[in-house]
Amino acid sequence: MRARQLIASASFGPAALKVIGEAFDAAWAQIKDAYDTDPDAIDAVRFKLANVLLLIASEESRDAEALRTVALERIAARKP
Repeated sequence: MRARQLIASASFGPAALKVIGEAFDAAWAQIKDAYDTDPDAIDAVRFKLANVLLLIASEESRDAEALRTVALERIAARKP
């Protein structure tokens, strides 16, 4: 829930937020099975994913697939 709130409260226009949200959903769908079933651990990973997406997105972001790909690369690089 924190991840979605973080994205929704970001300083982007509606079009960019829509793309960021789509990228988040696609990325999470791709990696969710690789993470612990503990709700706190899942929340932490989702929050990290949201943060990464917000760091790489811009107001001109229109390609959810590209955002998803870069976000997953960054998450993978940080995974212990």
